[in-house]
Amino acid sequence: MNNKDHQRTLLHRRPASFKIFLSIMLLSVAAAIAAATPQFKTLADFNTTSAYQPYYGSLVQGLDGNFYGTTVVGGANSQGTVFKVTPAGEITVIYNFCSLASCADGEQPYAGLTLGTDGNFYGTTYYDGAICDCGTVFKITPAGVLTTLHSFGVTDGYNPWGTLVQGSDGYFYGTTSNGGANRSGTVFKINSTGSEFTSLYSFCSLSGCADGSDPRGGLVQGSNGLFYGTTLSGGPDAGAGTVYSISSTGALTTVFSFTNSGDQGQAPYGSLVDIAGNLYGTTELGGSGCSGCGTVFQIVMPAGTLNTLLSFDGTDGQEPLGSLIQATDGNLYGTTEAGGANSAGTIFKISTTGTFTTLYNFCSKSQCTDGGGPFGGVAQDTSGNFYGTTSYGPGDAGAGTLFELSVGLGPFVKTLPGSGAVGEKVQILGNNLSGATSVTFNGTAAEFTAHSTYIVTHVPSGATTGTVEVSVAGKTLKSNVTFRVAP
Repeated sequence: MNNKDHQRTLLHRRPASFKIFLSIMLLSVAAAIAAATPQFKTLADFNTTSAYQPYYGSLVQGLDGNFYGTTVVGGANSQGTVFKVTPAGEITVIYNFCSLASCADGEQPYAGLTLGTDGNFYGTTYYDGAICDCGTVFKITPAGVLTTLHSFGVTDGYNPWGTLVQGSDGYFYGTTSNGGANRSGTVFKINSTGSEFTSLYSFCSLSGCADGSDPRGGLVQGSNGLFYGTTLSGGPDAGAGTVYSISSTGALTTVFSFTNSGDQGQAPYGSLVDIAGNLYGTTELGGSGCSGCGTVFQIVMPAGTLNTLLSFDGTDGQEPLGSLIQATDGNLYGTTEAGGANSAGTIFKISTTGTFTTLYNFCSKSQCTDGGGPFGGVAQDTSGNFYGTTSYGPGDAGAGTLFELSVGLGPFVKTLPGSGAVGEKVQILGNNLSGATSVTFNGTAAEFTAHSTYIVTHVPSGATTGTVEVSVAGKTLKSNVTFRVAP
């Protein structure tokens, strides 16, 4: 028998266990391929009698594992709502704006909500309030008890548009798109009770509005303690917008000014993302794809050099209005409110070096039952899936939809806050955590109390900056971002 005949004989004599092993391997490969294919699901339709048209804000996960968001119209008074939605898609309105006389509680919350370290949510309304038709800052509990923390009055800014961010000092920082000393928008900070409010900066303070005007996006705090944001217009080149940094005391520096030529894009809309000290964001307009399609950009810090990662051309999306997020796979995820295969918007991912993938084209189903026009960005739940809303859809008079997108990413945990000193309280959000057996901060064990959707712990002595890990049900769940241990 020659070697080839011998090999054939051995192959035919392989035991049944080998065939079973081979079958399992093939099934595993098939499952991996299926998991990597984006799976889109419409969870619910909004309607004009309860909550109508979610707008620019993204959803936010609460300590109870549900999502919370806002709509700009609808509700009992037709002036917008705060709603709660379960991961299965059950929507409950927890507050109707304009419930007070003269709409002293505000109306039309354009921005989304921010989960505070106290477990409550913080947000803004674009209009009304106790002083003028200028907007408010509010706090709301998961049960729907709302407290107006501040009513704007023109000189301190008005018409807040971007989502608030809680700084490492505990204050909430935000922007108004109008008002202030020069009627061109402001940056402000406020504490959790509303007893302290400070206008940090009024835009258009420099000749020709070289420092920018009309900030629509919210702020992001970098690891250096500074906050970063964008202005939709202003800047030295025909008002194409700017990227800026600002300290907690109001010292503002223009990091980059957009132009009306080339592939830089113009009119940055959403909030920025800080990854390893560099900044990532989108412009609503401009770019080399088409003049009205927009871009995804990177700002290399500290030099402030801009790299255009992608110029949308309409077929791959157009006009990204919502903010980007960095997901647990390291990629950036976002939406466009128009363009794509059906001219109804898209969901996309893009790497930090510019590798781009369209994940979903809206209005892909008959009569647009999957919705269209996703103004806000997506949020990644601790299950690993993404959730978001569209501004219109079939439902009741096209009131918008709630959707889920899975790309095969696994579960993780997120910390609240994302930094703290030894001994400070930290809450860890996740799913099915009640059986947790250990919590570590970069390898240092911490004592904790576990609940189903969150864990309460404190930064342990000896902890250093790094990943927070939770062991539960034989698995290790890692935090989506590095937890910074403050000195």
